[in-house]
Amino acid sequence: MHITLIGAGAWGTAMALAAARHPAVHRVTLHARDESQARALREQKQNARYLAGIQLPGSMSISSGPLPPLWAKNSEHSLFVIATPVAGLRSVLSSMVGVTAPVAWLCKGLESGTGLMPHEVQAQVAPSLLAGALSGPSFALGVALEQPTALVAASAHASVRQALVQAFHGPALRVYANSDIVGVEVGGAVKNVLAIATGLCDGLNLGLNARAALITRGLAEMTRLGSALGAQADTFMGLSGLGDLVLTATGDLSRNRKVGLLLAQGQSLAQAVASLGHVAEGVYSARTVLRRARDVGVDMPITEAVVALLDGRWSAQEAVQHLMGRDPKGEFA
Repeated sequence: MHITLIGAGAWGTAMALAAARHPAVHRVTLHARDESQARALREQKQNARYLAGIQLPGSMSISSGPLPPLWAKNSEHSLFVIATPVAGLRSVLSSMVGVTAPVAWLCKGLESGTGLMPHEVQAQVAPSLLAGALSGPSFALGVALEQPTALVAASAHASVRQALVQAFHGPALRVYANSDIVGVEVGGAVKNVLAIATGLCDGLNLGLNARAALITRGLAEMTRLGSALGAQADTFMGLSGLGDLVLTATGDLSRNRKVGLLLAQGQSLAQAVASLGHVAEGVYSARTVLRRARDVGVDMPITEAVVALLDGRWSAQEAVQHLMGRDPKGEFA
């Protein structure tokens, strides 16, 4: 297969490495944002900014420049994978009209302003694409280091799911197919918001009981929203639901969890975000997640608390007090 990754950040580089190491000996191209970035990748043989110390194989091609020339050669490609944040997805997809090769994205979250999930953005700007998402519990560094990882290839199109499995399923990376792209993308968006809440919980030293309760009740919120949007409830017990939530809420590499930890320490949101050096999608998705929940009449108290905290309306302690002060109810009510 000829696989092209669009975006040479941590995730684009990690998945390019996974494809280049595949036993099927894929032809892999990593497309950088600009020529200076591409030159650094070629000269240093590594992505020093995002994955320092991990060598790029000589078989991996590095390209840069405008995207339309790539699309013009789409018949030579087996798969395009977009590795931009959600904020950059629309512009890339808008330029892909006429592409016939399968397309997938790695981003998780909702588009700021519109509140759309990635597949809804694609349906709006490039509805003819055969497209889907590659998601699941994973940090880019773990994939780059070939640590055992499992992901979900989600698409309404069997050909896209199969292309993703053929591209990435190998000795260190298992890829499971799932046709429920709504559930996979709801899980990917909501878990980032819940990870901020869990980081807050840990930063306030509320204990492991509180963390377990927060993750469990957060999963209930995620499932309620997904079901209201047409997802299958079973999806949230899988890799892109429970799996991704547990990793992002507890893993030390989680940027969203780190935001919660820093807020609990008294940092402002601006200070917390600036200290990361990477995008924390939960910061940008929290308000849109809450808005979509309200649009479909779904109660998401943990998400509401995170939004109030991010907006500066509640302190960390007040957010906890509001959650613990809610009226009693049945667990599955």
